[in-house]
Amino acid sequence: MGKIVVVAEKPSVGRDIARVLGCRTGGDGCLIGEQYIVTWAVGHLVTLVEPDELDEKFKKWSFATLPILPETIPLKVIPATRSQFTKVKKLINDKETDSLICATDAGREGELIFRYIYEKAGCKKPFQRLWISSMTDEAIREGFQTIRPGADYDGLYESARCRSKADWLVGMNASRAFTLKYDTLLSIGRVQTPTLAILVKRRKEIENFKPEGFCTLTADFGDYKGVYFSETLDPDTHLKQRADAEKIAAAIKDRTGSVTQAETVRKHEPPPQLYDLTSLQRDANRMLGFTADKTLKTAQSLYEKHKALTYPRTDSRYLPPDMIPRVVQTMKQLPESYRKYIDGALPGGKLPVTRRTIDQTKVTDHHAIIPTARKADPSKFSEDERKLFDMVARRLIAAFYPACDYDATKIITQVGEHSFRTTGKVIVNNGWHDVPPLENPPKPKKKTKPDDESDNPLPPLKEGDERQVKATAIKEDVTKPPAPHTDASLLAAMETAGKELDDEELVRQMKGSGIGTPATRAAIIERLLHVGYAQRRGKTLQATDKGVMLIDVVPDKLSSPELTGRWELALHDITDGKQDPERFMEGIARMSRFLVDYARESTAAVAFPQEQRQRGKGSTRNSAKPLPGAVCPLCGKGGLRESPRAFSCTENGCNCTIWKDCLVNGGGPELTDKLVLLLLEKKELHGSTGLLMIREGRILFYPKGSEVPSVNRPITWERKTSGGTTARRRTNMR
Repeated sequence: MGKIVVVAEKPSVGRDIARVLGCRTGGDGCLIGEQYIVTWAVGHLVTLVEPDELDEKFKKWSFATLPILPETIPLKVIPATRSQFTKVKKLINDKETDSLICATDAGREGELIFRYIYEKAGCKKPFQRLWISSMTDEAIREGFQTIRPGADYDGLYESARCRSKADWLVGMNASRAFTLKYDTLLSIGRVQTPTLAILVKRRKEIENFKPEGFCTLTADFGDYKGVYFSETLDPDTHLKQRADAEKIAAAIKDRTGSVTQAETVRKHEPPPQLYDLTSLQRDANRMLGFTADKTLKTAQSLYEKHKALTYPRTDSRYLPPDMIPRVVQTMKQLPESYRKYIDGALPGGKLPVTRRTIDQTKVTDHHAIIPTARKADPSKFSEDERKLFDMVARRLIAAFYPACDYDATKIITQVGEHSFRTTGKVIVNNGWHDVPPLENPPKPKKKTKPDDESDNPLPPLKEGDERQVKATAIKEDVTKPPAPHTDASLLAAMETAGKELDDEELVRQMKGSGIGTPATRAAIIERLLHVGYAQRRGKTLQATDKGVMLIDVVPDKLSSPELTGRWELALHDITDGKQDPERFMEGIARMSRFLVDYARESTAAVAFPQEQRQRGKGSTRNSAKPLPGAVCPLCGKGGLRESPRAFSCTENGCNCTIWKDCLVNGGGPELTDKLVLLLLEKKELHGSTGLLMIREGRILFYPKGSEVPSVNRPITWERKTSGGTTARRRTNMR
C-alpha cells in the first residue's frame, strides 16, 4: 500500500498534523508515519512570473510595451524557498505516493498555495482536502474523518487564481503606466488604491471643513429640563444665531408649558454578536490600541501555537447548530476567572439559542472566532495574546446572555408656539452588560450626552401636565469636522466598500462586496504605510501628500471602493460557481487597457514629493549619498548609495534595492550603513535575535532557534517588480 502525502502550509502546522497522525520519523523536509508523510510549504513556494521573465522586451519600462496582457501567466518557484519546493515536489511525485491531502490553511489563499505547488510540480496524483477550523488534536482528527474530495474546492481555487491574476494585471500595467507618466515610482493596486481613496476622501473632508457656530436653548421646568427643537432646523436643535435663541428665551420667560407627549417604551438591546476577524480587529484597535496587523498576528498565534482560538481569518459571526454542545464544553473549560459569568450564559445548564449566534445559513467557509474546547492556560500567553484571548472569551459569554432591557422615556413640552424635548433612559435589566468586554476595562471617557437627554430619572408625567419655565440657558458651540480614520474605522469602511454604516444588518448585507477580505485587509493597510501613501499619527491613519496626489491622478474607476467591492463579490460568486472566471478576467483585461490609455493621455501636471525615477534604470534618489567601500551584491559591478529608506546600486541597469526596514516585520533588525557593510564583508552575522546572512544574492533573516525562515521572513533585495506594485518582494506573497 502506497503512502499519502499531506501538504501543510507551515512547518509548525505540519508538525501538529504529523503528531496527530503518528508521523514521528524525521525525513528530508517531512515527517514520516506508516500511512502518511507530512510535508509543508513555507507560505508561498510558487508565484506568478514577472513581466521581464515572460519576455526580455519588458525589462525596459515603456508605453510601447503596454498593456501587458499575456494569455497565460506562467508560474515560477520563489528562489528563497526553492529547496523546500524541491523536497515537496519529490515527495508528491514519488512512485510510492498514491495520493495527496491538501492541508494548507482552509481559505482562498491557502488553496492557492497548494494548487500552485501541485501545478508547478507537474503532479497528477489524486488529492483530497482537509478543512478544519481549529488546530486542536480533536479538530484535526475530526477533519481527517470528514475529509472531502479536492474537486469540491475547485471553485475556491478558481476564485484564488482569478484574484492572483487580476492583481498582477492591474498592478503591473497601472504601476508601469503611471510611473512612466509622472517619472516617479508609483505603486498602484486593484485593492490598495481604493483603500487609499477612503483615506484621501476623509483627509479632504477634514481640510475643507468650515466650522459653523450654533446655539442650543434649554428650558428648566423645575423637576426636568427640555431642549428647544424645530423641524425647520438641521439638526433640529441647532439655532444658527444667538439672537434667535435669545428671542425664543425671552418669549417663554416665566410662561407655563404643557406636556403634549409623554411616553415610556420598554426597549431591548440585544447582546453583541460573536467575532469575525474584522470586528475583532476593530474592537482590539478601539479597546486595546492594537493595529489590524497586530491583531491578526496575535490571533494567528493563539490559533496555531496555543490552539486556544478557532481559525481567525473568517468573515462569519455565526456558529452552526452542531457546535452547540462544543460551545457548552468550551465555556466550562474556560479559566477560573470567567466562572462567575458562565451561569448567566448557561441558564439551567443549557445554551440559549437564537439566530444572532446559531445560524447555519450564515456560516461561510468558517464559523465565528471562539475559544477552543481545549483548556487554556493564559499564564503561557504573551501579554498581547492574553488580552486578545480575554476579549474573545468574554464575547463568547456575552453573546449568549440576555438582552439589556431599559425604559426609554420621551417628553415634549409646548410653551406657546415653541417645543422642548426631553429624553431619559432607565435600565431595568443589565443583561449582557454584566460581562465587561475586558478584564480590566479602562475608565470610560465622559461621553457628551445629547442636550435633550437627562441623567436623572424623569418625573412621572402625563399629557396635559403643566410646568412653569423657571429659567433658560443658551449654550454656544461650533460644528466639528469628521474624525480622522483609525484602523477600526478604516476596516469598517473597507468591509462595506467605503460606505460608513452603523447598522449591523446593513453591514451584514454588504459582506462579500467589501474591499479585500478579512485575511488581507491588515496587509493592505500596512502596504499603504510602507509605500508612503499613508502614515500613522498616534492612533489615527492619514493619507500623505503623495497619497492624495496619486488619487488625484488615477481615474475614478480605479479608486472607486464600490467597483473593487463588486470585484470582490464577483470572486465570491466564482467560488460558488455563480460566475464564469473567464468573464471576470475579461473585465480585468479591459480595465488594464483603460488604465494604460488613461495614463498615456493624461494632461494632469503633478510633481510628486518623492524620489525621482530614471526611465529604464530603476530608481534613483535626490537625497542619496554614496556608501564608501560597498559593492553591489546583485551585479557585483556598481557601488551602493544610501537614501532615507533604502540602499541601491549605482550601476546603470541594475535594480538592486535593499530596504532598511525589510527585516523588521520578521523580527529582524533595521538595516544601517554599518550593518550592511559588515554583512557584505562577513556574509553571516549572529545577533541576539537570530542569524543574518547572504545567500544566493539575497539577504535572509533566520530567527533564533529556527531551522528555516518562517513564513513572513522577507527577502531584502530583489529586482523591482516590473509593475512597481511591490518595491520589494517577500517570501510570503500573501
